[in-house]
Amino acid sequence: MFEDLSQNIQAAFRKLRGHGKLTEDDINKALKDVRMALLAADVNYKIVRDFEKSVKARALDTEILSNLTPAQSVIKIVNEELANLMGGKAAKLNISSRPPTIILMVGLQGSGKTTSAAKLALQMKRQGKRPALVAADIYRPAAIKQLQVVGAQADVPVFTEDIKDAVQIARDSINFANKHARDVLIIDTAGRLQIDERLMQELKDIKSAVKPHEILLVVDAMIGQEAVNVAETFHGALGVDGVVLTKLDGDARGGAALSIKAATGCPIKFVGMGEKLEALEIFHPDRMASRILGMGDVLSLIEKAQSAIDAKTAATMVKKIKSDEFTLQDFLDQLRQVKKLGSLNDLLGMVPGMGAIKRKLSGVDLDLDGKEVKHMEAIILSMTPKERADTSIIDAKRRKRIALGSGTKVADVNKLLKQFDEMRKMMRRFKTTQTQQQQQASKKVKGKKGKIKKGKNTKPKMPTLPNLGGILGQLGGKFPFIK
Repeated sequence: MFEDLSQNIQAAFRKLRGHGKLTEDDINKALKDVRMALLAADVNYKIVRDFEKSVKARALDTEILSNLTPAQSVIKIVNEELANLMGGKAAKLNISSRPPTIILMVGLQGSGKTTSAAKLALQMKRQGKRPALVAADIYRPAAIKQLQVVGAQADVPVFTEDIKDAVQIARDSINFANKHARDVLIIDTAGRLQIDERLMQELKDIKSAVKPHEILLVVDAMIGQEAVNVAETFHGALGVDGVVLTKLDGDARGGAALSIKAATGCPIKFVGMGEKLEALEIFHPDRMASRILGMGDVLSLIEKAQSAIDAKTAATMVKKIKSDEFTLQDFLDQLRQVKKLGSLNDLLGMVPGMGAIKRKLSGVDLDLDGKEVKHMEAIILSMTPKERADTSIIDAKRRKRIALGSGTKVADVNKLLKQFDEMRKMMRRFKTTQTQQQQQASKKVKGKKGKIKKGKNTKPKMPTLPNLGGILGQLGGKFPFIK
């Protein structure tokens, strides 16, 4: 979403580099470019003007830090002000000390309210809660069925009643929660194509009946600045506690994310980053500001990896790689774990300094759950356990059978086997290099009598990002996810 904004702001600050001292004129020129970038991203003009004044005042009043250049000091100020514009820090849900915690989901029709309710339920479940969904949308055709389907996918019960009274359904759901020991109730309410008095009155009645601890407004980021108007209307009528911004992975310009908090005072608490139920993330303003300025988001990357990749399995894979026992079955297991991370393009955006590489790869299929990866899975699954353990036995006859069984061509099977063979060779080279480095390090820390001294530097270090870059460089264009 923030691709264009990020590029434009970074271009503005590149003009400041190399200046030993920044004048007021230099800062004005840079901020003019930033202002144009924010306006192009559909951020409200008044908010942009206030943001520019705040940055300029701090930039002219600040002392340059000893470890930063003048340009870096200005970038630091912009980073902090961008984070403040979006709320400063992550806003938490209001959890009741006496269960059940009641969360009321509101918004316009088509904003992704029902799916977001299921996503939130899944997230709460993973946090050790016992959530339940409530189908209080009695108007939209198949709304109840949709909630039941996504509820089943999240393995969360859905409370329904065959009556045409949303207020009574919401009220009865509390008895359901108490009876079945559910500590979180997420109520999916009706939306409209536009805001009307009937919708607002029903929501007010539900609020009065169940007294929710949290009212979350679901807003589609694709509607741009109109999202701010929607948020202001709902907040004025109901007193919204937070916003769920959906479709943040789309190609909208980002004005809603940058404007909602400043315009309404309602913090963005969650963002939808895809259609899968796992694709709901806590919104961190400071991390998003860093990503916009091309500084990466390592914390989110680590959290995403920790939630998707099993530590024990990863440790087992490391042992297999070290002992040269890595097979196609292991590769398939790793592929399935990595798929949970989402698009490789999004991951590159979280790594500091990888923005240029991400832009060069624009247009390349980097979806870890895309067609290419599914073909690879199909090919490996068409092999026998013996073939996955030892690829050397896969002759021409076996390759033809595997291609037929996976619905692919023999050339695709040959390509995968060649890539896997090159990957194993690369792993051996990496292992050899690491062993040599450890031996050299051991020699350097030896004492006079030839014994290794005990100290902090004797432990082998983990590979760093430059090592990873070298690995990808050795694979070149033959990396499995790229044609």
